Amino acid sequence: MPRVIGVRFRRAGKTYFFDPAPHQLALGDMVIVETVRGQEIGEIASCEKEVAESEVFQPLKKVIRVATEADLRQEEENKRRESEAYQKCLVQIERHKLNMKLVGVEYAFDRSKIIFYFTSEERVDFRELVKDLASVFKTRIELRQIGVRDEAKLIGGFGPCGRSFCCASFLEEFQPVSIRMAKGQNLSLNPTKISGVCGRLMCCLRFEMNSYDEARDEQFSIGEIVITPDGDGLVEKVYPSKKVVLVKLREAKSVREFPLEEVGRP
Repeated sequence: MPRVIGVRFRRAGKTYFFDPAPHQLALGDMVIVETVRGQEIGEIASCEKEVAESEVFQPLKKVIRVATEADLRQEEENKRRESEAYQKCLVQIERHKLNMKLVGVEYAFDRSKIIFYFTSEERVDFRELVKDLASVFKTRIELRQIGVRDEAKLIGGFGPCGRSFCCASFLEEFQPVSIRMAKGQNLSLNPTKISGVCGRLMCCLRFEMNSYDEARDEQFSIGEIVITPDGDGLVEKVYPSKKVVLVKLREAKSVREFPLEEVGRP
């Protein structure tokens, strides 16, 4: 099996495998690698390890070198140029009166290409825009239309929970999310309560669902007869995350909340 090192090109971006030989690399090191887009700078995201052949895109490219001070300065300069390119592109979009929202700009490390990311609710004819941008920047231009979830991942921000977006923090790839997952977690089905800033169902509904399923398998079923410190009754509702259960007591004829450890089976 090939030995590989994992490299990530942006925060929470997908990890790609490269051949580390002959370099000794550690997590967090910045390296220069060869990609289909040319030379790129990336961060070591996973230590050297063996993986199955099926997990590697052949031919496996090598790490060219550990990033030097000059490489890091060039990357900083690229970031500065991206900000300038963003503003210049906005001017051109306005001039062509295109119905598109510019989201971000990315320079190739060797500055052989600039990628402009945008969103739009319709198909956009940007051929003239590309020509004008090429004349301004004197390099290859690529315009890439992305979805609203990709926009949130690219820009970042804070969700209703007060934490950074999951997609921009640690989720490498988007996975399907369904309304069934919200139901399985006893959440309100109000779209404003279960949707993220992007307007789509929140990503956390998916990766938290497994915890709810596991907890539910170990807990009580709705309608099950249970024994509590206040007498026996029927389970009305279970809250796996809070580890409490609502029980309708037979004698008291009331519904009360009990910690799971205080509820048992007859």
